[in-house]
Amino acid sequence: MTQTPGFAPLVTVAIPSFSHGRFLNDALASAFQQRLPIEVFVADGGSTDETLQVIRRWESRLAGWRSHADAGQSAAINECIARGSAPFVCWLNSDDVWLPNGLGALLKALEDHPEWPAAYGKAWNVSDTLARRSRVWTRPFSERRLAVRNMISQPATLVRRTAWEKVGGLDESLHMAMDYDLWWRLFRSGGPLGYVEIDVALNREHGATKTRTNRRKHYGEAVSIVRRYYGRVPVKWWLAWPVAVWLRALLFPQSS
Repeated sequence: MTQTPGFAPLVTVAIPSFSHGRFLNDALASAFQQRLPIEVFVADGGSTDETLQVIRRWESRLAGWRSHADAGQSAAINECIARGSAPFVCWLNSDDVWLPNGLGALLKALEDHPEWPAAYGKAWNVSDTLARRSRVWTRPFSERRLAVRNMISQPATLVRRTAWEKVGGLDESLHMAMDYDLWWRLFRSGGPLGYVEIDVALNREHGATKTRTNRRKHYGEAVSIVRRYYGRVPVKWWLAWPVAVWLRALLFPQSS
């Protein structure tokens, strides 16, 4: 646990992982570079690559870890956060990275705005090696924006534990768009999420991401979610479907 002796952790961090050993070290390093007391739990789905070696390298600083088959990413994240006790919670996928003091900026925003159930900031999409990057589309919160497009970048978010527990954490029946579903439930339960115009995280894009390898399922889950919480599906979703699913499947045949 990375914290000053005598200080309780302020943030519970869940890091779900499966066969991302080549990225996991970067994720853990970025977590422990945050300048605030955190407790980090790693839930690995039973990887057979170098993941366990990486975990053992950081074991003395982890609040807990395990490696075995599980019910999927959503269940693993819920498990980790339930094991923690900090008043703020988040997850960092094992192939993503936090920028220095990214969590600290979100924490300060939530402390300054007790009415926000969660806060989110800006992020970059980056290549495998972090060499190339492009800006993630993020905007201040509005229901209409959220209905038209998910403008919240998951690794750049921090949630109050009270808000997380009020909505029951992630829906474990979802395996692709569980973050989009969570933003809607947090909003419906606690009001608008707060936006902080500070770079918080790097979202790594590579050929093995679930978003790329399961485009149809991801898009289908997102459409079902917006219909459930908004009452209808904005026309943008139908217009974007050919590009988001069919065209990209042609451009990236390994993703179909």
